[in-house]
Amino acid sequence: MAQASKSWKIFASGLILLIAAVSVRGFIRQFGGETQNEVVWKPLPGPGKKCPLDGDLFFTYEFSEKPKMGTVVLIVKVFDKSKTQVGPFAITGRSDMPSMKGAHDSGEVDFKLNKKNDYLMPVHVAMPGEWEVRLTFFKEGKPVFRGSLKFNA
Repeated sequence: MAQASKSWKIFASGLILLIAAVSVRGFIRQFGGETQNEVVWKPLPGPGKKCPLDGDLFFTYEFSEKPKMGTVVLIVKVFDKSKTQVGPFAITGRSDMPSMKGAHDSGEVDFKLNKKNDYLMPVHVAMPGEWEVRLTFFKEGKPVFRGSLKFNA
């Protein structure tokens, strides 16, 4: 019986240390301390404005309609220096509410490329308030740009 009690104490001590480590990491993230491996998301200008990309490329974004509760489509268009629309990237997006981190997180969603070279991603707006979409552009499997756009619904 003494052995079981000792094992339980070791288990409980390990569990307490694990909870403390997770809590400290969460606290650091919540209040601005970035770890070395954290990604920086470039704030994007408003819809329809040019966002510089890889080389001579740029992109714009817009919504299919004014964001409100329900599903709205985020449309990203990539252009070359001659303002011809092109589709050289794979793009993922992730939507969530900054004030409720994780509560409405969409997870990584792949944008779909249509025949006009528009990149499309549905964004489900679960409730009114401020929302954020984080975009990652990939070329040859490697991330080349990360940006963040915020909107109110």
